[in-house]
Amino acid sequence: MNHSHDHPQQEKPKPKPKPKAMIVGGSIAGVSCAHALIRVGWDVVVIEKSRKPPKGSPTGAGLGLDPLSQELIGTWTGRPELLHNITAPLTIDLNQAIDDEKTRKILARDENFNHSAAHWATLHDHLFSALPPEIFLWGHLFLSFSVSNDKQSVKIKAQVLDTGETTEVDGDMLVAADGCLSLIRNHFLPDVKLRYSGYCAWRGVFDFLGIEDSETIKKVREAHPELGKCLYLDLAPGNHTVLFEIPNKRLNWIWYLNQPEPDLQGNSVTTKVRDDMIQKMYQDAEKIWHPALVQIMRETKEPFINAIYDCDPLEQIVWDNVVLVGDAAHPTTPHSSRSTNMSILDAAVLGWCLEKWGSEYLTAALEEYQYIRLPVASKQVLHARRVGRIKQGLTLPDCEPFNPNTATPEECKMLPQSGVPFFGHNPLLRSSDLLLAGKR
Repeated sequence: MNHSHDHPQQEKPKPKPKPKAMIVGGSIAGVSCAHALIRVGWDVVVIEKSRKPPKGSPTGAGLGLDPLSQELIGTWTGRPELLHNITAPLTIDLNQAIDDEKTRKILARDENFNHSAAHWATLHDHLFSALPPEIFLWGHLFLSFSVSNDKQSVKIKAQVLDTGETTEVDGDMLVAADGCLSLIRNHFLPDVKLRYSGYCAWRGVFDFLGIEDSETIKKVREAHPELGKCLYLDLAPGNHTVLFEIPNKRLNWIWYLNQPEPDLQGNSVTTKVRDDMIQKMYQDAEKIWHPALVQIMRETKEPFINAIYDCDPLEQIVWDNVVLVGDAAHPTTPHSSRSTNMSILDAAVLGWCLEKWGSEYLTAALEEYQYIRLPVASKQVLHARRVGRIKQGLTLPDCEPFNPNTATPEECKMLPQSGVPFFGHNPLLRSSDLLLAGKR
């Protein structure tokens, strides 16, 4: 006689819901965090005030990616060959003095720079396109947030710009990727202010598609024969320029010049320029820079001005289940090519820490993120500040103002980007660990 087992069928345990992160800010820091967190098992929602992604937009300008950033992006998107297609090599870092006769002499040359050049909007589109589109809330202006009494959840309020309505989003963690003027940082650190560097930057991207054989391009290549692999920096007393090639037949140029702090309007460090300001810029450039570079400036559509700011290093970038990343955590001047690279590394380290500890130990994960990133980023911010002041001939407490035309080899040792602390390596964490996050 067969006896069937009449035990009630056990219900399978319900899968534990994924922890949820809310990322305020859809720039490169925000989309990098989305990649890193999804990869280690988190749900994410990205709140961004722009009404649509900046696909195909001329917004922004050129940037340099270090080797680790390139590897991380390739790992996140699974398409490293696509990243290769939208970047150009930057293997040489060349600092030159230029005198009144427009004659140049080499101050420092590093042939092991090993970066790649990209356009901001193209890199953003590359990262954004590899994410699920439904995680983005475009046209949502962040208003405020509140952490629950038990510190287990956080709620944000945002205004839907198309309707004017206010909406709420709940999650387990708030990631502040809302830039150097971060409202979330200001909530915790209302007395922290940005520090004006003492100089602004004229910037532009010159598109020479279809005019590759023009006199303008022939002359700029004669004056800069290693364009396409070289980061050119020309230094004159109180000024310096940057020039490098980015993909799709474009040249990125920057001119830093000392001036009083501008009166900025709204939540931006970019100032609108009038035609008379542009004409004066051309006239002033002709007095200082090589004619080939001046011609590139003249033929660039819509040059713009960035006021250059940074911030004294913060002592804290984590509060309960709120964490700062990117320029919200460490506003920096651009002289060490660190801003974008620090944002990408922040995202990778945050993902690694969350995977290591699990969402049950969120506090420990965020504390380790802060422990790893804060000292490194702080040293890099202060180094970039010092290099900027040197290149602009501004005062420093321990040395005379730098004059590129009389500088000694010892004084020029600070010029190459390879002098930035932790260039090419990361203390406390191996690069291989970051690249394996999400695969363990």
